[in-house]
Amino acid sequence: MTTGGELLHRYAGAMVQVFGQPQLVLASGHGCWVTDVDGKRYLDLLSGIAVNALGHGHPALVQAVAKQAEQAIHISNFFTSEPAILLAERLLTLSMAPAGSGVFFANSGAEAIEAAIKLSRRTGRTRLVALEGSFHGRTTGALALTHKAAYREPFQPLIPEVTFVPPGDEAALRAAIDDTTAALFVEPIQGEAGVRELSADYLRLARELTSRHGSLLVLDEIQTGVGRTGHWFAHQIADIVPDAMTLAKGLAGGVPIGALVTFGGDVTGLLAAGQHGTTFGGNPLACAAGLAVLDTIEREDLLGNARRVGSLLDDLGVPGVSATRGRGLLRAIELSGIPAPAAMAAARDAGFIVNAVTPTALRLAPPLVLSDAELEGFIDALPAILATAGTAP
Repeated sequence: MTTGGELLHRYAGAMVQVFGQPQLVLASGHGCWVTDVDGKRYLDLLSGIAVNALGHGHPALVQAVAKQAEQAIHISNFFTSEPAILLAERLLTLSMAPAGSGVFFANSGAEAIEAAIKLSRRTGRTRLVALEGSFHGRTTGALALTHKAAYREPFQPLIPEVTFVPPGDEAALRAAIDDTTAALFVEPIQGEAGVRELSADYLRLARELTSRHGSLLVLDEIQTGVGRTGHWFAHQIADIVPDAMTLAKGLAGGVPIGALVTFGGDVTGLLAAGQHGTTFGGNPLACAAGLAVLDTIEREDLLGNARRVGSLLDDLGVPGVSATRGRGLLRAIELSGIPAPAAMAAARDAGFIVNAVTPTALRLAPPLVLSDAELEGFIDALPAILATAGTAP
């Protein structure tokens, strides 16, 4: 049998090295657990970076994908399919979108952001506002809205006229939004910045200012949407309605998909026939998977499960942990005096997959089916994990 070490050596000779050296070679998964090619099991507390909403091998998702694969996997955008229509209708219902709203399906979150940028250009304006700490994707359009210099600088010049403002700073937001602003792009919880949540008051101010100046409010729910926070969409906590919303990650439980949801006829009508498109977006396989995910979240009350299980992380009281933050099953554990990369490696050695999202914080974004007992197993192991990480060279 080929070992993980051998496969990683072959990886280095076959793949473009944009990800560096992978941590593991995974072979299979079941529920919230994955197994590598050497037979070691890990509790997956990252779920493919908030993608595997139902975990691994969930019967509802497996059956939906298998059934659709027997019928039609791809039909191109010259045609449509019942799964695509049903999924679009379901998203509009769950997001409480008004009459005239619509959905454009893509293949990824970055593509959904690209569609939103093009939507904003159809207002006749070109200036965009985003937040410091933001992450909206790696394509050149999405990258223009992504704040981290290390991501942006190798590919400049990018789309011009993007203003970044500090998250949570109401005065800065008021100063940035004016009658020349095409759109404000906001993540309700900034995942790549260390799982930092914007307040409901701040989101309501964003809605007020964009409405006042005729600008679009685009909410990036690529990581926070589809039940991740214990609500269908994180912005619903603030009781606001955006002009557009981007989705991806957990929407199809691991099958690639992205979506732009537009709210109201005036916004939906900004993009006319022929002005945007995609070859694979909205294919029946991905849409059938999306329907299975939404049905299962509802049937198994995974919104309630995300809230209940996630609350176990509210007050850890573990040496080396200075704070926890986040909502539902999107969480960060802030460390004190322990490098997050060392803690991530120690957790992996102990059989847990987490993510060093910043130099000082671990991100957890586990499957929405995670049980109390599974998370408690990690919490019980955390003191030893951090002790090991604290003594690592």
